[in-house]
Amino acid sequence: MKTNIAEFFGETSILYSDRTAVVSQGEKNRRVTFGELGNMTDAYACEFRRTGIAKGTKVLMMLRPGADFIAAVFAVFKIGAIPVLIDPGMGLKNLLNCIRKTSPQAMIGISKAHWIKYFFPFFFSTVRISIVHGAFAPPWITKLESLLKKNIKDTIFKCEETKLDDTAAIVFTTGSTGPPKGVVYTHGIYIAQLDIIRRTYGAAPSETDLPAFPLFALFSIAVGMGVVIPDMDPSRPANVDPEKIIEAVTKNNVTFSFGSPALWRKVSAYCIEKNIRLPSLKKVLMAGAPINSDVHTMVKRIISPDGETLVPYGATEALPIANFAGTEMLAETAEKTADGAGHCIGRPIAGMTIKIIAAVDGPIENWSPSLELPLGSKGEIVVKGPVVTPCYFNEPEHTRNAKIADADGKIWHRMGDIGYYDVKGRLWFCGRKAHKVMTKDGILYSVCCEAIFNRHPDVSRCALVGVGPEGRQTPVIIIEPKSGKMPHTEDEKMSFMDELNDLGADHDFTLRISHFLFHPAFPVDIRHNAKIFREKLAVWAAGKT
Repeated sequence: MKTNIAEFFGETSILYSDRTAVVSQGEKNRRVTFGELGNMTDAYACEFRRTGIAKGTKVLMMLRPGADFIAAVFAVFKIGAIPVLIDPGMGLKNLLNCIRKTSPQAMIGISKAHWIKYFFPFFFSTVRISIVHGAFAPPWITKLESLLKKNIKDTIFKCEETKLDDTAAIVFTTGSTGPPKGVVYTHGIYIAQLDIIRRTYGAAPSETDLPAFPLFALFSIAVGMGVVIPDMDPSRPANVDPEKIIEAVTKNNVTFSFGSPALWRKVSAYCIEKNIRLPSLKKVLMAGAPINSDVHTMVKRIISPDGETLVPYGATEALPIANFAGTEMLAETAEKTADGAGHCIGRPIAGMTIKIIAAVDGPIENWSPSLELPLGSKGEIVVKGPVVTPCYFNEPEHTRNAKIADADGKIWHRMGDIGYYDVKGRLWFCGRKAHKVMTKDGILYSVCCEAIFNRHPDVSRCALVGVGPEGRQTPVIIIEPKSGKMPHTEDEKMSFMDELNDLGADHDFTLRISHFLFHPAFPVDIRHNAKIFREKLAVWAAGKT
């Protein structure tokens, strides 16, 4: 039985040695076969170990997406060392704090990362081994490129023996709903995720993937699926150049892709405008925020006629735990979503147990069946299963607040999301627990309320926030108008607000919302460019009301 995630790649690198594993669009379409990638991984593993990286060493990985990143990460896995993966787009302050929290002993990164280390040495004080990739690097640091020797084909590295519950990686959350936290992944969790991706999404050697979320490329390679790395900033998917995505898909017959809805909204709109189709594309996975029906409709218009849009639901701490298909969404739930029922996020994936409990603050030490709410009741979503991570790294208080111990020795993860089950056994998402608004008349849920006002033809998106003390908060809807639709005069604002009031009057839960503000561009998360930072908007709204 395989107990190290790198063993799966070792197998595919031999089975499919002559097939293309990686095409890097941003590196002049550099092509690397599975065999070459396997040789690179073995050579890196040998040299990394020679520099002092050993089993259990925490290795800060700050490489750009591509063959070198994939080979280096699998090399670290092979050694039994622990890659630390932090989204650099979270901002320098958060990045440095995440590095300080994990105290890595080694660092493999691009030149810019090493110059940051040079100018901010306090945060890197535990780093004893440094390896750099790319030009303009500090001259005293070992070059990653120099580790690939001429006899690379003769280099063989035997994968270190690990246990399923050994720490495999530390992956940081984006911090979209609080400070970024390092999530501890075990080899067993990665192997369980690999199995789910195969069974649920049909990931297989016959497919070609375009991973707009770079870490997904590791899973694709592990199952023998070639990847095309698009020329884009993965931390800014909404700013993608549609032509580059179209070129990557069409030139490489891409059949499979996982990315932000912000990316696919922009690409599909461009394709529709230019009458472009992407017939090779059969499966488009989108995640990171609720995905509206228009995005599913647009993507379905440009991909293969028998293609499907799919929405995996989960979080860095437990992913994926549920799945929903765009076809079912458009046929059965889209109208209910627009009417304020929330977003349907599908059914639990086989092996995952998902329950709804009362949305309470503070820790819950032990699981009890009495915590579960009746069918249809809104509460916090909790999950148990093989992809649930055990803890946050060096964050005992956050771990205590997010995990519930079960009598069977397993762990429930509190998703921090509000949801409920319908009579068909489907899970619905109503918003983040932290985003509920506690008024004197009851609780308002962000996603449900916002859907009503998003119906206005001039609204790009909106956000519900609460102003004032909990229990007596005033609900405020903040509107981000579509381009060219921002009201400027008092008369324009009053007319816009009157129309919004009319929409809210049609539903009991929005009837009492009468405060509206207009914002030019919402702050959103880094990784998906889709999650709205309602906490920041609440502070802004408090200064306006």
